[in-house]
Amino acid sequence: MSAAPGAGRPARDVCPAGHAGWLSSPVRRVVTDPKRIPRGLVEPGDTAVDLGCGPGFFTHPLVGMVGDGGSVIAVDLQPAMLEKVRVRAQRKGLAARIRLHQCAADALALDGTRADFALAFWMVHEVPDAERFLEEVHDVLKPGRGSRRWSPGAMSEPRSSRARSPWPPPA
Repeated sequence: MSAAPGAGRPARDVCPAGHAGWLSSPVRRVVTDPKRIPRGLVEPGDTAVDLGCGPGFFTHPLVGMVGDGGSVIAVDLQPAMLEKVRVRAQRKGLAARIRLHQCAADALALDGTRADFALAFWMVHEVPDAERFLEEVHDVLKPGRGSRRWSPGAMSEPRSSRARSPWPPPA
């Protein structure tokens, strides 16, 4: 796991690691299907970034979507959340395809990383500078690749020059 410096403004309203059980609950899976949301934007062999990954609600399904030739970078501010991803990934035999990355409150610090897809689900409102955050996400994405973000005040349709699926994705 790589770590970024923690200097700068603190994150706002970050969901504490103690609430991780709710973030992975079966009820949430019914309301927010973690396989449906990235459908059509993630392919086998891709590198996907799960921003604000929490306990891995989207991370683990993304690993299945990128397949054996792909990888997922799980990014979170809280070491306790990344530990939950690590433990669950080891239990499921997925650890080799997940890179854990601790970011700072004010920077992703994914320097040199190039990804095919990035997901920021219900977390953009937690960063101190959403515009800078989204610029960093854009810089990580390979040209022509996409992202999706859902957050209060930051809902978006797929951002991709090669949108391959209708929006919303079919059930």
